[in-house]
Parts: sequence; structure tokens; C-alpha cells
Amino acid sequence: MAFAVKLVNKETLLRLCTPLVTEERFKRAYEELWKMLKPPIAEVEIGTGERKVKIGGEYVLHRHELTYFNPTAIAIDVSDDMGEEEIVGRVKKTEDFIFTYIGMELKLDMLAIRSVLNDQTRFRETVKKVADNTDLPLMLCALNPKAMEAALQVVGDRRPLLYAATEQNWREMADLALKNKSPLAVFAPNDLTMLSSITKTLTESGLTDLALDPGTIPKGGLSSMINAFTALRWKSLRDGDELFGFPLIGTPITAWVTLDGDPDIKAWWEACIANILIVRYADLLVMHSLKGWSLLPSTFLRQNVYNDPRKPVSVKPGLRVLGNPDEYAPVMMTTNFALTYYTVKSDIETGKVDCYLLVVDSEGIAVDCAVAGRKITPDSIAEELKNSGVDQKVKHRILTVPGKAARLSGEIEDATKLEWKVVVGPMDSSGIPKFVNTEWKSMDK
Repeated sequence: MAFAVKLVNKETLLRLCTPLVTEERFKRAYEELWKMLKPPIAEVEIGTGERKVKIGGEYVLHRHELTYFNPTAIAIDVSDDMGEEEIVGRVKKTEDFIFTYIGMELKLDMLAIRSVLNDQTRFRETVKKVADNTDLPLMLCALNPKAMEAALQVVGDRRPLLYAATEQNWREMADLALKNKSPLAVFAPNDLTMLSSITKTLTESGLTDLALDPGTIPKGGLSSMINAFTALRWKSLRDGDELFGFPLIGTPITAWVTLDGDPDIKAWWEACIANILIVRYADLLVMHSLKGWSLLPSTFLRQNVYNDPRKPVSVKPGLRVLGNPDEYAPVMMTTNFALTYYTVKSDIETGKVDCYLLVVDSEGIAVDCAVAGRKITPDSIAEELKNSGVDQKVKHRILTVPGKAARLSGEIEDATKLEWKVVVGPMDSSGIPKFVNTEWKSMDK
């Protein structure tokens, strides 16, 4: 029953029920359940192993209706007109891009290898060079089926995304996708009717792992681009059009070829387009700039949009030791809402404050909301204080609470049976260093 409830709430996967998957007698039950539970937007896997990427697999148009599941994958491009040093450098920068944000590591997901010279040999060599230097999932971008076939001879076993089937080459691309069991992108810019027609033909030929690119046109085409992405997701989720029930691909990289001006201006536009597409249902983006200032907004936005609204981002409750506190170091309190915790931790570390930080379970709610909603109470704070063992680490018995929890101070003292004195700290954690250097140092401990 517990597993069934999680299935209904989209909190687990049907394939994790091992008997349904492995036992022949449950095959029909599995198929019937899958028909009821499968997402309207097909989930497509790119790559193999631990680093494979899943795109699509969505159930709702708006995040607040349930949640979004598979964050938009971001692919960085390399092309066969680049030199070996530049190719290897871009691969390494893509691998090394890591930024820690409220306890989560933001990373890039894929590499998109573009055939610019339309030279089969050169494209194959570029693909091999990239494959030899990374195990990230790959996207092969070549409209020439011969060039695509040459590249697949090198990385066909890595399940790359083939980009793309068009009105002119769909038959050859379909054969390559079927032969190599690879996902295939469908490209029909500014023509949803053609996109639907090609998709229908491909699905009838037996292809199920598809992704759709309706075109990304920055200069004079932003409104039509937004309308196309919105229409595709609306038609699949609201109108039940299965031909559009596939992940969507956006290519903000087109800013580099359609816009004039300084490279930084192009990178800025690329970032703007990427952010527009993240909130307009793009499941995969292809980008060129590797500058932190242009990539970080997209990775931040992606993380925020794809957080589960049913589960606040939280950290584990308990005692944290920050710096090198001694037996007279302050004992401070905060909640386990991740954004609050990492902000408080950062302010303490930046101010070079040595202290003990008591993180109280508030179900991932910020201090003021947790106090108002009784997600933290004097009794829960006293209990966490007792269980933390901090009384064995300090000789004083003074707990500093955030200014926004001031009204609980007297009740906390009562809950500890007056063993602890409670003092009220600053309203904002940025004031902690000043508080410690003035008020705390002047206290009688």
C-alpha cells in the first residue's frame, strides 16, 4: 500500500517494483499499470552508465500542479572546425564546471559535437577526440547522414542523441537510429505541421525515443519561439496529442550566428534565451559560452524550477562545528531550511566566527515561517539542544536564537528547565560577526 501511494503521488517509479518487472506472471499487470502511469511527455535516456541524462518524463504543464521531474539538460558545443587544443579545452571546462548552491552541486550535463565542415572524416575524428576525453553523454549534430554514420562507428555504443531528422533526411536518420538504438531529434523550424508529420512517420517506423526541436530564432523570432514551445507542451498535456508528447530541444547557441556584435553581447543573449526556454518547457539546451556569468543564471534557474515544491529543500538537523570553537564559544540556533542554513553558515565563516551552530528540524521552513507555523517549538528546540551533546563541549549555558525567533526565548528557557539562558541575536545573519565581537564578548558567562 505504501508503494502504491507513492506511485499515485509520482514519488517513485513503477520499475522499482521488482516482481512486476522480473516475474512473467505479472507482465500483463505491469503493462496495464504502465499505460495508466506513464508520463504524457516520454522520458528519453541519452548516454549510458551513471552519467546518462534523462530528458522529458513530465506530467504537468505548470510546476505547482505536481512537480517537474527531469531538470533541463545543458549541453556545451564543440565543432569539427576547432583545433585539437580548443576541443580538449572545452571538454575539460565542461567537465570542471561545478558550483555549489545551497548544498547542491550545479553541473553541465552533455557535449554537443557539431559537423560544421561537412567532412565525414573530420567529424569522425572530432567525435573520437571528444569521446576519448570524457564519458559525458554526447549529442551528434550533423544533417548529413553519411557524417552521422561515420561518427556512430566511433560512439554508437554510447547511445548518443542524433541531431537531427529533417524533411530531407528523415529516412536515413531513422535507419541509423534504429540500427544503433539511439534517440533521435526531429528538426522543423517554425513549422509545427511538418514537425508533427515527420514525428508521425518516425513513430510508425518503430522509433519511440524522440526529441523535438521547433527552432530557436533569437533575432526577430523570440515571440514565435515562445509560442511554439508553449503550443507543443500544451497540445501534449492538455489536448492529449501523442505526436507532440516528446522532450523539447532548444538551441540558444543560435545567438552566436544570428546576432551581430561583441562576443559578450552574444553570450548575454544566449543566456537570456536559455532562461526563457527553461521556463518554457525546454528539456535540453545547446549552448556555446563557457563563461561563468552566462551559465550560472541558467543553472540557478534550472535548480529552482525543478525543485519539488512538495518538499522544501532542507539539510540534516543536528550540531555543526564552525571554525575552531573553544569551551566559551557561542552556541547559536537556526532551522534546517537549506537556504537559511547555508546563508547563516556563510556569514559565520566570512566573519571568521568560531561557534557551535544548532540546526533544528523545521521541516525545511525558514525561521520566521517556522515560528509562526509552529514548525519549531520551545520543546523541539530544547530537545535538539539536549540531544546535540553541546553541553559537553561548552562550559556556559547560553543559547543565541535568531531575532525572528525572539518571542520563543522565555519559553525555550522554561523548556530546558532553566538550565539554559536564551539571548536574542541579530535579525539577519549578516549581523552575527558584529554581535559576537560586541555583545557576546561582553556577556557574563
